Amino acid sequence: MPSNFNRKGLSLKWLELFQICARKGSLQATAQETGLSISTVSYHLKSLEKHLGVDLLDHSRRPIVLTPKGRAFLRNIDDALLAIRKAKADAASGNVDEARYLRIGAIEDLDSDIMPDLAVHLAGEMPGCDFLYHTATSHEIIDMLRNRQLDLGITTSPLDRHGELHETPLLRDPFVLVLPGNTDHALPDITAGGNKLPFLRFSSELIIAQQIEAQLRRLGIVLAHQFACNNNQTLMGMVASGAGWTITTPLLFSRAKRFHGQVQLHPFPGKSFSRRLSLVSTQDCTPSVLDLVDAKIRASLDQHVITPRHKATPWLKDHFTLVDPT
Repeated sequence: MPSNFNRKGLSLKWLELFQICARKGSLQATAQETGLSISTVSYHLKSLEKHLGVDLLDHSRRPIVLTPKGRAFLRNIDDALLAIRKAKADAASGNVDEARYLRIGAIEDLDSDIMPDLAVHLAGEMPGCDFLYHTATSHEIIDMLRNRQLDLGITTSPLDRHGELHETPLLRDPFVLVLPGNTDHALPDITAGGNKLPFLRFSSELIIAQQIEAQLRRLGIVLAHQFACNNNQTLMGMVASGAGWTITTPLLFSRAKRFHGQVQLHPFPGKSFSRRLSLVSTQDCTPSVLDLVDAKIRASLDQHVITPRHKATPWLKDHFTLVDPT
């Protein structure tokens, strides 16, 4: 490859596009993520290879794979790009109004009151910023954060560690029982399976389902079930119709307002357990933006969910609470 190309400076854009393409395995996927054309992506990648004088990608294979030198180069630039992003974030840490693009993901549990509140607030505080809001499962949000497709995410804390991501605890959300309104079974009988009312559960791929199942196993509880789904509203509707009972949380219960008059909410009998919602961010997320989002999320959770639920269900007051980030 011509060496006179090396006289030009190494472009940060080349490195970022190479990192994305190495992860995605195709020019089309890289173009879709970056908003560039395929030809522009290809031009920048070839410019990088010309600058270095080596082939980094095997363009003849689909999906695109890295050459041995490409794999070594990727290992070396991963840490460097992370350091550059963090330095940029630190430099802008006091300038929320200078932010130009922010990508936020959240679980569906927050999409009725909390996320609309946040969107309106951020639009006022960051008028020059373009926003992207994405609703997904916790697993999907964590993957998108790790792949740098999101800057911030509000998720249920997963069972594994976040690794390179930063976690700020937000909410302690205890597990509770929801029974049909006309049920008169004793709670211990319900969880012991000593009744004919079936257990309606969340789909097993959801983190909340895994947390519930893990606790039931610890307690030695085995429950027959006839129905599973990944939608909280559907579960609440099934319970309200008398089709069974379920284990959920106050946050999810609060979203199903239309069914509150047809169901009963009870503490989980025996040893209590809870899930935790967290604000998760990449290491290069601007601290001032993180603080702004954290403060608004907490205020909205308290206003729209926690305080009303405490008034309606006083026994939740010491259990359904915000978590001190320190």
